[in-house]
Order: sequence, then C-alpha cells, then structure tokens
Amino acid sequence: MKFYSIREMTNEFEMTHRTLRYYEEIGLLHPTYTESGRREYSQKDRTRLYLIQRGKHLGFSLQEIKEMIDLFLIDRTGKKQLRKTIEYGNQKIEEINEKINELNLLKEEIIMMKSKLEKTLLEIG
Repeated sequence: MKFYSIREMTNEFEMTHRTLRYYEEIGLLHPTYTESGRREYSQKDRTRLYLIQRGKHLGFSLQEIKEMIDLFLIDRTGKKQLRKTIEYGNQKIEEINEKINELNLLKEEIIMMKSKLEKTLLEIG
C-alpha cells in the first residue's frame, strides 16, 4: 500500500500544510503516523482530498462535503451519498439562481443610473 507524505499531498493539491492539518482536525482526513510521528496519507485520504477540493470548487461547505463523503462509509452502495449530493446540488442551484437575479437587478439599477448621468451630462453641455 502506497502512502504519501504531507509534502507530497500539499504539493499535488497546491495547498498549505496548515490546511491539510485542519482537514485532519475536523475529521475529513485520517492519516496514520510513523513511529517518528510523521503523517502518512493513504490513497483513500488522497481521494478524499480530491473530493474536498472538488466540493469546495462547487461551493459546498466543509461540513456538507464531510457529510457527503462520510455517507459512503454508512452505505457502500453509494445511494445515500448520491441522494445527499443531489439534495445539496439542488440547494446550490437555487442559491446561484438567487444570486443571478440579484445581479440582474443591480445591473438594471446601474444602467438606469448611467442613463440619467449621461442625460445630465448632455443637458449641461
């Protein structure tokens, strides 16, 4: 079984040692320790770290990511994990749609203000 050092993991995933240790503190990663106290990350940890980064990129919180990943430990079929991921995905889509609506309203406001300013500028010559 291949193990990865903290340096290998941080280099591969372009993150700090502190971030990796934090993920360990909150239970997202579970490295083993050598007799000298050095962390060793398994392929499972490496896969989890990939999923963490992917989840963060998609806007999920670390708590949501942890819940989704941990569901696979409860249900090896993956059904519960998939259902939860779909549920969280639907929530993210709703949040994104709300942000899009807010930005469109803001854009309309700015366009109206700009139009008024341009009109004022023309009037004062």
